[in-house]
Order: sequence, then C-alpha cells, then structure tokens
Amino acid sequence: MAGPTSAAGLWGFGTGWTAEPPQCAALADPAPGDADARGLSASGSGGTVYVVAAGATAPPDPGLVGECGQWTMTFGHTVGTVTLAEAPHIDGVATLAMTAATRTVVESSMETEGRATTAFAYLGGRVAFVTLVTDPGALHPPLNSEYVNDLLTRTVAALRG
Repeated sequence: MAGPTSAAGLWGFGTGWTAEPPQCAALADPAPGDADARGLSASGSGGTVYVVAAGATAPPDPGLVGECGQWTMTFGHTVGTVTLAEAPHIDGVATLAMTAATRTVVESSMETEGRATTAFAYLGGRVAFVTLVTDPGALHPPLNSEYVNDLLTRTVAALRG
C-alpha cells in the first residue's frame, strides 16, 4: 500500500464520508492526504489485516477523544457505528483504539455487515495503525483485538528500531 490511507477507507468508507458528530472524523483519518504513507495488507480465514505508517502532526486532543466515545459514519448506502476500545499500552507512545460496526444496504434492500478493529500509535510526527476487517458471517473464527494490539506493538518496535 502506498499513498494516503485512512482507517475509514479500510473500513469501506469512500471519499466524502461524514461523521456525526463531525469533529470525530479526525480520529478515523489521522494523516489525511499523506502521499508518503506506506503499508501492507494480508488476508486469511481470520480476516484482512492492514498495517500503515504515515505522517501525523500529533495525537488527538484528549478532549476530542472524550467527546467521541461512540459516533456514527455515513457513506452512500453504508452506515457505521464507531466505538472507542481499550488501546494497547506502549511505553512513551500515545495510543488509541476503536471498533467500527458497518451495515451496507445492497440490492433488494438486503444488508451486509462488517466489523473492523483499529489501533493507532502516535510516534513524534508519525502515526502507525493496524486495522483488522472481519465478516461477522464468516465460517472461521475471526482474529481479535488482542491480535491487532500485539501487531501494533510490534510495528512500533520495528519503527523505533
């Protein structure tokens, strides 16, 4: 992966998505427009995992985080509920984690559901984040937030190394 990448985009929200309340949008897109962002993805029976490193000015303001314990996103026929989650503790690094439960109305008013877990680490001018996207109807058990948090911790160690 190369170029601007947001957690919201990985969750399935295209350009022009909106958040309610609007100020919460910054939490799902901490490095908007960073052309130097880099990452990778992998998929398997437990879901699809994305790891991204991008430029970011600073961690989100604690007041903003306090206002955005739960919020909604909308894009076309997709609606999502975003909920803050327990972030991993990484010494000397501000972290943030959230889950997104999405519902998309498709043909004949059928709905598809998705779930994503994302954890962010803010490292002096950079942000690293790991996103896991799962299908609630999959036959195999999905990976979980512990996997996301562990992978973020390993990513931070590699970026520091």
